[in-house]
Amino acid sequence: MPSRRSVLIFFLASVALAPAAPAYVRPPTVPSTHPRASGQLLVAHPNMPANIFAHTVIYLISHDGGGAMGLIVNRVAGAGPLGKLLGAFGLASKDRREIKLYLGGPVEVERGFVLHSDDYAGASTRVLGKNLSLSTGPDILEAIAHKRGPERTRILFGYAGWSPGQLEGEIARGDWLLAPADPALIFSDDTDAIWDQALKHAGLNL
Repeated sequence: MPSRRSVLIFFLASVALAPAAPAYVRPPTVPSTHPRASGQLLVAHPNMPANIFAHTVIYLISHDGGGAMGLIVNRVAGAGPLGKLLGAFGLASKDRREIKLYLGGPVEVERGFVLHSDDYAGASTRVLGKNLSLSTGPDILEAIAHKRGPERTRILFGYAGWSPGQLEGEIARGDWLLAPADPALIFSDDTDAIWDQALKHAGLNL
């Protein structure tokens, strides 16, 4: 993806981010045999205290003995013309279509990710399954600029991360519910409804 400097310039010029709340962290209690949750949705439990993760839905990219990493899919950080976003990355475009940017998590917000449907594959693309892929290089932005990109996208900055055993402990305590990954939900334009729908997919009706 582009340099930190260009990303930060774009953030300052185009995206109004609310002050970040403290990350939600508790000392983990690690079950010895807890299933890995890669490729599923983490859904914040309704009783989670008010913090940056409250009411979030996270697509879990990886979860193994080294920890876990995921992307929040329902936290809009800002919106603006697509051409302005591409211009911040050195790609000439006059495209005026509005595009939303998402806060993928509180870790390394200068890093960019594009979560997208699997109808595009480029040099930086990683196939995730469930009709989902992840791209992290300029190829995906170039494809979008030339209207050769995927049908559905989430452009995100930052990610959510957990140290070894931490996520297992949080799931065991009931901080998070697990739900199957549903691309229709992940890419929904009705961002405010994603959490409610994900709770239903996790078997909890409010």
